[in-house]
Amino acid sequence: MNKYIYSFNCDITERELCTLESKYIFNKEEKNKLLFSDIRVEPSSSAFIRSRLDIISFSEDYSTLINEIKKENIRVEGFKVEYLVFDGDTTEYADRLRKLRDIGFSIEGDTDYYNPTTTYALCYYEGIWFFGVLIKNNIAWHKHKQKPYSFSNSISVNIAKALVNIAAEANKEKKLLDACCGVGTIMLEACFAGNNIEGCDINEKTCNNARKNLSHFNYKANIYHSDIKDISKRYEAAIIDLPYNLFTSATDTDILHIIESTAEITDRLVIVSTSDITNLISNTGFRISDYCSVSKRGKVNFARKIWVCEKNV
Repeated sequence: MNKYIYSFNCDITERELCTLESKYIFNKEEKNKLLFSDIRVEPSSSAFIRSRLDIISFSEDYSTLINEIKKENIRVEGFKVEYLVFDGDTTEYADRLRKLRDIGFSIEGDTDYYNPTTTYALCYYEGIWFFGVLIKNNIAWHKHKQKPYSFSNSISVNIAKALVNIAAEANKEKKLLDACCGVGTIMLEACFAGNNIEGCDINEKTCNNARKNLSHFNYKANIYHSDIKDISKRYEAAIIDLPYNLFTSATDTDILHIIESTAEITDRLVIVSTSDITNLISNTGFRISDYCSVSKRGKVNFARKIWVCEKNV
C-alpha cells in the first residue's frame, strides 16, 4: 500500500494540464481525481493538488480500522477529524458523522474545529477504509496574483506552477531556466516551491520588474538581462513561454532563434505558445515527448499549447 493519497481539483479547461503535471510529479496520472503514491509532495506546490493524506492505518473492515487506530495511542491536543468523500463512496451523511465520532473517541486529547493543530481524515475508496493525517493546499501562493508588476498577457498562476513541476519532475535540485521570464510569473511559483531557477529576458525594463516582483515576496533568484543566445550556463531543463505571436510581430525566425538558442544550453524544454510550433521544434534536434492544451474559460478560440521536448540522442 502506498504512503500517500492525493486528491485533485481543476477546472475542465485545465484538465489536460492537471493530468500532464501529475505524470511528471508522480510518474503516473491521477484517476477519479485521486492518486496513490510513495512520493511526498507539498500540496501547495501545485494549483491542482487539493490535499495529501499521510496514511496511518487502513483496512477493508471498518471495525478493524478503529482498533488499529486505538493501537496507535495517538495523543494530541487541538485536533480535528474530517471525512473525505471520494468517488464511489455511498456512505450516508449521518453515518459519516458517527464514524467521525468513533475516530475522535479513539484519539486522546481535546478537539479544535476552527484552528486545529493536526487534522486527521477518514475516507473510503474501492473497498478499503483509510485513516491518516490530512495536509491541505494552503493556497498561500494566491498572494502572487497581487504582484506589483504584471502583463495582461501573462500566463495564469495555475499554468506557471504546473510548468515548474513538469520541468523539475519533482526534483527541487534540478537547475531550471525561465528563458523568457517576463515579469517573473513562473519564477515566483518556482521560488515559492523551493525550486532552483534562474531567468533571463531581452527587455531590460521587464527584467527590472521581475526582480522587483521577486523582492516584493522576499524571493531571491538570478535574472539576467540578456538575449538567450548569450547565456552560456547549462541547465537541466528550461521553460520557454512564447507570448510574442499574440502581441508583437515576432516571426517564426524570431521564435526559432529563441528555441534553438535555449536548446544549446539544456537537454529538456517545456515550451508554451498560442500557435502550433511543432515544425519549429522538430528543426531544433528535439523530439516532442508530451503535449497538452489549456483553453481559457469564456474564450472558445483561445488556447495555450504546451510541449515537453527531449533532445534527440
